[in-house]
Amino acid sequence: MSEPASEARAKGAPNGAPGSQTLARGLAALQLVAASPTGLTVQQVADDIGVHRTIAYRLLSTLAQFRFVAKGEDGRYRSAAGLAVLGASFDNNVRQLSVPTLRALADELGTTVSLLVAEGDQQVAIAVIVPTHVFYQLSFHEGSRYPLDRGAAGIALLASMPPRPGERDLVPLTRERGWVITHGEVEPNTYGLAVPVRRRPPSPPTCINLISHREDVVMGGKDAVIKAAKELATILG
Repeated sequence: MSEPASEARAKGAPNGAPGSQTLARGLAALQLVAASPTGLTVQQVADDIGVHRTIAYRLLSTLAQFRFVAKGEDGRYRSAAGLAVLGASFDNNVRQLSVPTLRALADELGTTVSLLVAEGDQQVAIAVIVPTHVFYQLSFHEGSRYPLDRGAAGIALLASMPPRPGERDLVPLTRERGWVITHGEVEPNTYGLAVPVRRRPPSPPTCINLISHREDVVMGGKDAVIKAAKELATILG
């Protein structure tokens, strides 16, 4: 369920005026480094974003100046502390505030839980928590994006918005009962359970999502997810 590297490269493909092209390349380089657990060399970044090594070096040096990346003794660039500060500014540090509740929920139910927000016509995962003591579990990357009209999370987010013409029958039903379960809409043979987190405007629509191959885990976890969503609504406001 994670985003393929080819998609990341496509997003970073710069077009337009020279200024925007440089910015797009820099952001593409930052995304690549941030997504790599072992770091990347200048040449790897150059190859991935399709530029000469000299240009990649300049981009990475600028990012290092702003403490978004750092060069290790092995010559590889990795995420640096500036990214943590930048990330904490998103939606008043919503991810950090949510993680304790999500962690407790994932460990209680023994399955992956996530927090998603609506951004335009997409749903974006801003926190993905895998249970601590389970050997095999479904997961996907934080930052993953999917269309809003797909899966339990998308439906729960749409249910947090005003009604739209032509919306799926599941959306008003979710508004009414406060939860939704889907099967196979994002990944084959995977069940999803999502519960909206009620927040005050201008906060973006937000929901907790649970995924599993097992229907009994999803059905049995409904009350716990509803409780966690109410807890987060109080925490996040």
